[in-house]
Amino acid sequence: MCGIVGYIGDKQSAPVLVSGLRRLEYRGYDSAGLAVLDGKKLSVVRATGKLKNLEGRVATDPPQGKIGIGHTRWATHGRPSDENAHPHTYEGVAVVHNGIIENHLVLKEQLKAKGHAFSSETDSEVFAHLIAAEMKAGKRLVDAVRGAIRQVKGTYALVVVTEHEADRIVATKDSQPMVLGLSQAQNFVASDIPALLEHTRDVVFMEDGDLAVLTPEKVEIFDAANKAVTRAPRRIDWTPTMAEKGGHRHFMHKEIFEQPRAVADTLRGRVLRSEGTVHFEGWNFTPEQVQAFTKVTILACGTSYHSGMAGKWMIESLSRIPVEVELASEFRYRDPIVEKTHLAIAISQSGETLDTLAAMKEAKARGAATMTLCNVIGSAMTREADLTVLTNAGPEIGVASTKAFTTQLIGLYLLGVKLGRLRNHLTVQQAQEHLTHITEVPKLVEEALHSEAAVKKIARTYVNAQDFLFLGRGPMHSVAMEGALKLKEVSYIHAEGYAGGEMKHGPIALIDEKLPVVVVAPKEPKVSYEKIAGNIEEVRARGGQVIAVIDADDKHLTQLADHVITIPPSSALIAPIIATIPLQLLAYHVAEMRGNDVDQPRNLAKSVTVE
Repeated sequence: MCGIVGYIGDKQSAPVLVSGLRRLEYRGYDSAGLAVLDGKKLSVVRATGKLKNLEGRVATDPPQGKIGIGHTRWATHGRPSDENAHPHTYEGVAVVHNGIIENHLVLKEQLKAKGHAFSSETDSEVFAHLIAAEMKAGKRLVDAVRGAIRQVKGTYALVVVTEHEADRIVATKDSQPMVLGLSQAQNFVASDIPALLEHTRDVVFMEDGDLAVLTPEKVEIFDAANKAVTRAPRRIDWTPTMAEKGGHRHFMHKEIFEQPRAVADTLRGRVLRSEGTVHFEGWNFTPEQVQAFTKVTILACGTSYHSGMAGKWMIESLSRIPVEVELASEFRYRDPIVEKTHLAIAISQSGETLDTLAAMKEAKARGAATMTLCNVIGSAMTREADLTVLTNAGPEIGVASTKAFTTQLIGLYLLGVKLGRLRNHLTVQQAQEHLTHITEVPKLVEEALHSEAAVKKIARTYVNAQDFLFLGRGPMHSVAMEGALKLKEVSYIHAEGYAGGEMKHGPIALIDEKLPVVVVAPKEPKVSYEKIAGNIEEVRARGGQVIAVIDADDKHLTQLADHVITIPPSSALIAPIIATIPLQLLAYHVAEMRGNDVDQPRNLAKSVTVE
């Protein structure tokens, strides 16, 4: 989610690092920083906000040295501030880190008990302290890094320099991307290829457990067993713009394919399966308060409103609290009934959506407890809400939200389990079963992405359609609405999403041989499946073209539909997450075939901060 770059060679490192960070700013723009080593001492420069703020400080007083590491941050632990910006240092050790240290609170307390003083709110600073402690015990840097990562539970792309061994950079990774750049008399490490292309096209992709030692003359790689290995370099022919998109044609396509990683990051550190519960950092609602809640009101707009609709099914099923889903843009213009026993949940990718923020403030002023589910720490909603749950999706550049939607659904599902346990509606065993289902989602999303070839063929067939109708029942109603929204946002084709049961109440008049009808019909929940099959028969009887999103083992609906997109089977509350994937791909490919600007569709903005 953040950007890392490291350099060691025969040039001044600061300009190289800043240039690399500029190529990675799309990965995080809450803060940025450098640590430069002049052979003896570290010089650290950090700044809150966009990279230009760091560039101004570096230009005023350039740090000198031919070894350095840099970082541009997307905040996950700790608000955006100079203190929370990377690199983090302790006793001559400087680190930059991407990922999440799940046990950082325990490690911090242990280190504090040994006399360590922390200067930030981040989890990442723990690495600097652990490595410094290992070196103080007499270990070389490589062994100190190995010793530190053995104590950490979580994920990391970690790059380290130290005054005590001022001739090398050490890098290691687990479940986070890391690439090495090879050149004459200089070598590089980065979290993504764009940072390197100005200097080299020869790269080595590190594997989980690898540890690399960089000097100007060579790069040595050791695997998880500490055995020296050779990994063949690859020649990258991408342009810098292509590299920012990971080789994808558009950010929207890249972000669709980032969803297995994004939902895994939303889950990471939160699922306590052995205890049958969910951990949310900063949770401050007491069991008594949760048991007293009489209603949950979800406040959201656009895509987040659709995730709220699916979240209603999740929370009501898992906790038995009544849930209302309100369009935030309408909420404060009436006299809403809000009581002190209500929980208002504001959902927003950016955390800055003006209508949603205003609605949350209105609910809070009327006495409700407030929570926000969003992707940006330090945003207006995180500052206003009583409790924040971050989706940890990472920056979303494409205007049409994709991974924001699926990670919001993960967050709402986890919230449902948390509330269900606190209200004693779910037993430990029942919660464990639900948590087992949710931990399967990254793999299921990965499998759903394999539908792209079939989706692309369907998109080519209907690229010139004037209208689309999307149908879904139960929790799939929200998926139908989201599918229609995605299509209209990026392709500019008129599309409507309807509950299947409403088809006879108006939309059936639209159906003719020219109308493609997308029916979202996984087998779960069963009652919805039986009814949606009837909708397909009604569409076929009137000449409509049926595009069915169905489970891979569904032979019945395969025979009824004109086109089939298959997804892996899943449980009833998980199915909306999986079924959304091919609809995102359909919208993308139709828009791309029509020659539209997919990432910046007309008239739309990424964050709606005005009414």
